[in-house]
Amino acid sequence: MNVIIVAAGASRRMGFDKLLAPLAGRTVLWHSIRSLALCPEVSSITLVTRESFLTQGRVLAESAALGKAVSVVRGGAERHLSVWAGIQAVEPGVSYVGVHDAARPLISPSAVAGCLALARLNGAAICAAPVVDTIKRADACARVVESVDREGLWAMQTPQIFELSLLREAYLQVIESGVMVTDEGSAVQRLGKPVALFHNPDWNFKITLPPDLALAELVWRARNQFAPEECPQ
Repeated sequence: MNVIIVAAGASRRMGFDKLLAPLAGRTVLWHSIRSLALCPEVSSITLVTRESFLTQGRVLAESAALGKAVSVVRGGAERHLSVWAGIQAVEPGVSYVGVHDAARPLISPSAVAGCLALARLNGAAICAAPVVDTIKRADACARVVESVDREGLWAMQTPQIFELSLLREAYLQVIESGVMVTDEGSAVQRLGKPVALFHNPDWNFKITLPPDLALAELVWRARNQFAPEECPQ
């Protein structure tokens, strides 16, 4: 399987480049790549990033990819354009492709493998978790309008894994129609194809705001407290 790592965003909500923020002696992006590379089913990685980071991104990706094949391509102004660039760069002969947010450094190799196994059965699978919080809908002034029944609600994560031919067809329609989608599952749903959810019980949140970095550091150290030092200074 090839995994496309989407890393072309501007980190507007963070205020600085969150992908290069330090995490356990390395960077957020390094950990995202290493976590995927640790999964035996991942054979190659495609990093999609901004043009100014292409050279640095290749060096960083190759240092984290455990010798697996790495390609680095320029992304677009929107996520779906970056994913499309990654799809076009996938090497011939690949049957399955995953798409992963570069800002999710805590994905576990076992979750990647589990999601891929489900994708092989269904053609499309997404790492996800059931919504456990009470959900409210609010107006523009952040005043509660109504409660939302959380029964059957799931929060989408990444990787999202698909048969390459299916994802390529879905994104070709997205690009040709000019619509915007916020995740790959939405693109495949537009084809009327079923998408299965892989219940990921482990931490896999997206680094979005500064406090997320501190929490990610705690989670990483809790996971690795009995393991050899993975990330020397």
